[in-house]
Amino acid sequence: MEGMYDTEKRIELVKKRMHEYHRRQERRTVCRLSVLCTLLFLSLVGAMEIMQSQPINATGMYGTILLHEGAGGYVLVAVISFTVAVVITALCIKFRNRGQKSQDAEDHV
Repeated sequence: MEGMYDTEKRIELVKKRMHEYHRRQERRTVCRLSVLCTLLFLSLVGAMEIMQSQPINATGMYGTILLHEGAGGYVLVAVISFTVAVVITALCIKFRNRGQKSQDAEDHV
């Protein structure tokens, strides 16, 4: 029976398929995150254009230096960008840890 594989060969093929599946899944995740970042960037550019076209009246708000002379849009973009960067960093760390755990599991098999 030449078509049959021995156990070691089957385990090796399963590991190879699992590794390929995880790589494809990681590529899809990176693609999705890239699209999300692009959409977020475009929406931030749109928000900046809207903020610049509508001047902010901050004369009644004493102590609001950040909103003086239309700087509010820049502050909004900075806060949103920082929040998105933190979320993306947390997701990358999560995926890296998951990848290390699956690699450790493969090594033990």
